[in-house]
Amino acid sequence: MTSFPETLARALRTAPGTPFVTFYDEASGERQELSTTTYANWVAKASGLLLDEHGLERGDSIRIDLPTHWLASVFLGAAWNTGLVVTDSESPDAVVCGPETLPAWADGAGKRPTLACSLLPFGVRFADPLPQGVHDVGIEVWGQPDAFTPFDPPAAEDTATSWAGVETSHADLFGGGRADRLLSPVPSASPAGAELLAALLAGGGSLVLATNATDDRLAALAEAERAQPNWS
Repeated sequence: MTSFPETLARALRTAPGTPFVTFYDEASGERQELSTTTYANWVAKASGLLLDEHGLERGDSIRIDLPTHWLASVFLGAAWNTGLVVTDSESPDAVVCGPETLPAWADGAGKRPTLACSLLPFGVRFADPLPQGVHDVGIEVWGQPDAFTPFDPPAAEDTATSWAGVETSHADLFGGGRADRLLSPVPSASPAGAELLAALLAGGGSLVLATNATDDRLAALAEAERAQPNWS
């Protein structure tokens, strides 16, 4: 029986410097690589943002409405680190969105914490002002500390995800594991993507995310990164 904080702590003890998430955007040319330690630092910052800045509590739900991107994996970790339930609900307690999904959530920014990611390289701020009530992750996250210990951490039996009303606990999500290095174009904040990220963290594996890539380019990236293809 384990939870995300315990799983991440174990990964930091066993492989702190190895790559955990590597991201390619073939449209912008961005390549971003997060070691286990760097991933944990980003998870800590995002955890502080969700709890300390926006007042979310263990058991609250969060919709991570982001495409294939390294920040989606970070906010998944932050949600699980703080006991939030990652959901696909249309009425969550909080939302993390990107430029394309921001219009769908902006009107509700006064009713729930609404955080927007520019998805520009290095996680920087939006170039233009955001709608009223929407918080720019690229501004707010940098002031958060690189370490975060939740006051009320999730237990193994707590719900980690709720997809279409079907709940999965931390114990079930992190109970297995994969030691592979896998390449996937699947968004991390989707049922398949979240399950894959959790399995790789639990098993000591690593993930290469790629977006805006052709099949030929995905194959080339898999070879270059010595990663197994993980798409159909």
